[in-house]
Amino acid sequence: MRLGRLAAYAGLFVLGALVGVAGALVQGGFFPAGLLLGLLGAAGAFYGGARAIGTRAGAVAPAAGWLVAVVLLTATRPEGDFVFAAGLGSYGFLLGGMAVAVMCATLGRPSQPGGSAARLGK
Repeated sequence: MRLGRLAAYAGLFVLGALVGVAGALVQGGFFPAGLLLGLLGAAGAFYGGARAIGTRAGAVAPAAGWLVAVVLLTATRPEGDFVFAAGLGSYGFLLGGMAVAVMCATLGRPSQPGGSAARLGK
């Protein structure tokens, strides 16, 4: 069971990274609708992870993947290429994504002591 939970967290981490990359590309290409779409995708991954796992850590795993991907995309390359330009959309995606991650992690169900047996009254 513990191995399955770790695999789920790893899958959510990868999902968060993919959502971060997709959101970074969409928000710059279709502003302002792309920004909204990128943030909604991030919110879906974060909140969906919390609901699927049933703990707040389910929202933290995709948020961590999202953050790693976005931070790596903000760095400039030696060729001078970058994904994020200095503009309202980029900052909105970065700060909005972090805010959405905090909100979704806060809304996740806290883990109950004793697991499901405590919830069933056994």
